[in-house]
Amino acid sequence: MPAYITGAFRPNNKQACVQGANMALRGLATALLLINLSSCYLSTPSFATSDGFIQCLTQKIPSELIVTPGSSNFTSVLVSTSKNSNFLTNATVKPICIVTVTDASHVQTAVVCGRQNGVRLRVRSGGHDYEGLSYRSARAEVFAVVDLANLRAITVSTDEECGPTVWVDSGATVGHLYYTISKANPEHGFPAGECPTLGVGGHFSGGGIGMMMRRYGLAVDHVIDAKLVNANGELLDRATMGEDLFWAIRGGGGESFGIVLSWKVGLVKVPPTVTMFRIPRTLEQGAVDIVTKWQDVGPTLLPRDINMMVILQGQQAVFQALYLGRCDEILPTIASRLPELNATKSDCNEMTWLESMACIGFRGNTNTTALLDRNTGFNTFFKVKSDYVRHAIDKEVWQKIFNWFSMNGSGFVMLEPHGGFIGTIPTRGDSVPAPERCVVYHPVHRFLAGRR
Repeated sequence: MPAYITGAFRPNNKQACVQGANMALRGLATALLLINLSSCYLSTPSFATSDGFIQCLTQKIPSELIVTPGSSNFTSVLVSTSKNSNFLTNATVKPICIVTVTDASHVQTAVVCGRQNGVRLRVRSGGHDYEGLSYRSARAEVFAVVDLANLRAITVSTDEECGPTVWVDSGATVGHLYYTISKANPEHGFPAGECPTLGVGGHFSGGGIGMMMRRYGLAVDHVIDAKLVNANGELLDRATMGEDLFWAIRGGGGESFGIVLSWKVGLVKVPPTVTMFRIPRTLEQGAVDIVTKWQDVGPTLLPRDINMMVILQGQQAVFQALYLGRCDEILPTIASRLPELNATKSDCNEMTWLESMACIGFRGNTNTTALLDRNTGFNTFFKVKSDYVRHAIDKEVWQKIFNWFSMNGSGFVMLEPHGGFIGTIPTRGDSVPAPERCVVYHPVHRFLAGRR
């Protein structure tokens, strides 16, 4: 079987959307940030034939789209969306070719040729998988990369019975998606990830957490349809793939279901003004006490329009929040629920929703055109580990954690609260694949970066 990408569904009150809406209200994935791209494994014969595979490709795909190690641009294409320099060494197991597809038929051909010749396929949309497994192998094997970066079309529609929707190709980035949606209508947004260069395909495949998840759920909750190439090389949509496969590709991880080329998603309402907070607190300012209490406050804050995450680095904690509204509306709630933070109006930065997506992605820079640059982000040696905290961590343990942060090369940790809308979704029955959504306390992402 091949493998790839996933998404999910958006509730709607229109007659035509009832079936999908019921599934959406039952289903919502809370996957880790690291599940961003996937590798597409085929049932293979005993012997892989790379020459036969490439010859098969050239029969239906223009030769300039097939990049082999002998091509002058092989290295530049291989590293074009790589975010982790750990996997750009001579020891990295590299593909026999990269198919830079520009059409669905090219993906179909790659799948069929892969099966016929025993060549495994890995699929890359944005290159954000932390272990680089969308473009390299952890063991010696014959494999090829299907690169979706050139499949990046985004089409906004406001004439749907189900409300405003978008068809977005898997090779587009979430930054590009945000920009296109907002420029079409600034009253609309989409709940997805914080890093603008995330590839849509891989991000949706893991569920798609983001700063609006407590209000609107995850990206997977808003997928209405999808176009997918299955193991037989057939191009399917929701109607032809069937509800079981459509269920599986919406948040189940991109490991065995097919190559999703594009997604139809429903949009959400955003106010004309949102508020960003970014409040640093040192140990001397009570960082340990604030983080300890935040564990109970963050997932339970009301209204659900606010999401407050924490970034731990060195000897301080940075509390970063997005509120879908004005500062004066939320400041009393923060003062009441988390007085230790001592948030004031001077900590507020009011802006448009699109500017807030840039502000989060670029650490304070609100230049929205930067959202269109798919080449920004990590380009260094790093290691990331993600996990879920199921019970609150004691104050004494946080003190030890901060001691660890005093060491050189300790990196940083991100804490993201769940709760809100995503905590109301059942984990059984017809819900999308994400059984941990109601049992997690908050996810933890640990980043270590530096020289090799």
